Amino acid sequence: MSCTSSTACRPEPAMEPRPATERIGPELAQELIELFAREARRVPVPVFLSSLLLASIAWNQLGGSLPWVWLAAVAIVLALRWKVLGGLPSSSLGLHDKLRIAVLMSALNGVVQGTSIGFGVALDTPERAVQSILLLTLCAGSVATTGGYRPVFVAFVAPTLLLLSVMWAVGAPGASHPWVEYFIASLVLVYGMLMLQLANDTFRLLKESFHIRQEQVVLNRQLRAALDDAEAANRAKTRFLASASHDLRQPMHTLSLFGAALTMRPLDEATRQIAIHMDTALQALSAQIDALLDVSKLDAGVVPVNRTTFSLSTFLAHLHTEYVEMAGAKRLALKMHCPPDATCCTDEVLFARIVRNLVENAIKYTPAGEVGVRVSGGDAEHLVITVEDTGIGIPEAEHQRVFEEFYQLHNPERDRSRGLGLGLSIVRRLAELLDLTIDLRSSPGIGTRFDIEVPRGRPAVAVSPDPGPADASHPDSSLAGTQVLVLDDEEAVRQGMETLLQAYGCDVRLAGCIEEAVTQCRSMRPDILLVDLRLRGEESGITAIEQLRSLHPGVPAILISGDTAPDRIKDAHEEGIALLHKPVSPQALHQAITREVKPRSRPDERPIIARQEGHA
Repeated sequence: MSCTSSTACRPEPAMEPRPATERIGPELAQELIELFAREARRVPVPVFLSSLLLASIAWNQLGGSLPWVWLAAVAIVLALRWKVLGGLPSSSLGLHDKLRIAVLMSALNGVVQGTSIGFGVALDTPERAVQSILLLTLCAGSVATTGGYRPVFVAFVAPTLLLLSVMWAVGAPGASHPWVEYFIASLVLVYGMLMLQLANDTFRLLKESFHIRQEQVVLNRQLRAALDDAEAANRAKTRFLASASHDLRQPMHTLSLFGAALTMRPLDEATRQIAIHMDTALQALSAQIDALLDVSKLDAGVVPVNRTTFSLSTFLAHLHTEYVEMAGAKRLALKMHCPPDATCCTDEVLFARIVRNLVENAIKYTPAGEVGVRVSGGDAEHLVITVEDTGIGIPEAEHQRVFEEFYQLHNPERDRSRGLGLGLSIVRRLAELLDLTIDLRSSPGIGTRFDIEVPRGRPAVAVSPDPGPADASHPDSSLAGTQVLVLDDEEAVRQGMETLLQAYGCDVRLAGCIEEAVTQCRSMRPDILLVDLRLRGEESGITAIEQLRSLHPGVPAILISGDTAPDRIKDAHEEGIALLHKPVSPQALHQAITREVKPRSRPDERPIIARQEGHA
């Protein structure tokens, strides 16, 4: 320290040591306190038993009360440690004070154990050896019970081993071989230094383990937050798609109704062609929006699975008939190969959606060559259906991404003729629903191959495919005179429904809200209710049907919705009401009304969610 004439000489303040909690951190300090509390409740019995053995040996050789007084002191300290350290985690004291108490309790325990030299110096060498083994065992065990935390460890080990070393050194002058006694005294100290190093290593491992666990907790929180964000984004996407789909379906539905009514009127050939082209464009747009609906249905978990055994040869024959013209337009060979007795057991309609999507993709992305579908034997329980092409192929890096929603390869301009990029996303969802395994193999410029593993069926119970609904493009007069109440909050939709239903010969009443529908029902009994699922304000089509059925119990009803939100679809599904999705084709509407109004031979024929023509 230097002094100048202008400043008085002042001693520099000594740097105060940082509290233990600052050196190891409050989280680790709390972890240590909880460790001390657990061990204080765990070790009293074995420590007391070893002390009882030592006191018994001393009393047996020396007699007197000193061994039992020492044993009583050990018992009191163990009980005190159990009480004080066991309550530290829940104590209101600060962490620094808790650690100081733990050090104090450890020192008290070490002093009491070390004071056994009071009678140990009078013991014979074999008995002192037993005493030393017991005390050294307690010191070795304290490496674990203190977590290697040096202040607490040293507080116990230092008085215990120092007093034990003194005991051997004091007894050396009267021994027959004093150097042995001195050597053991020194060895005890060396052993203490070794255990200190072990304690340091133990505490270092404890800290590393603690920090790894802390990092894992932080990572788990971040992962959970990221997962919550992803789920929120997915829900937001679903809401957006549902809203966009609903807003698009309303005018499309109206246009479909007026267009269908228009084609039923006498038209000149040029006007008829215009109407046909309008209907074709409307069907293309409807197919793309239906893909969004399929995703929503699958996400909502309302797609039922009806597993049946069916003939794969018949299935592929129908598939060939369906796509041979589409393949021929691109000069592609469409090949099908299947053993005549091959059958599989799965949901035929949903399985057909998977295969159709794969075949359509194969035809779209194959400029020349061929597209093939073949059935081969996988194993005793499964068959493999392979869809392969000689098209442009998929790079290996994109094999997983092509199953994502809206992801398309080789379509940067988003050509709408190639769809929305939902085909393989729907394939993946349907495969998961049916517990099917799909394997993709593809190389750019060579082609693409999908292998679908399906359960084998029993040929004896194979059924022929459903021929599908009859063509209702030109409906008969079976609905003539049917009393229909249409409830929709959009006037254009009501007018379009009225125009089309009147062309079917129906007697149509219109309502824009539940109140108007109730008023209409009081003056007539409808044969069927056609109700929009999402009405004005907070009104719901399900609620409307419940109120109208209170006036006319059992009246048939069909919900018609442009909403693809999974929760709304699920609500309609749970109510057991038939559901059609806008835009509804005239054929689908005619068939649904006929099915609901006409008597049915089986009570289970009504579908919960109606499948429109051409869509699963």
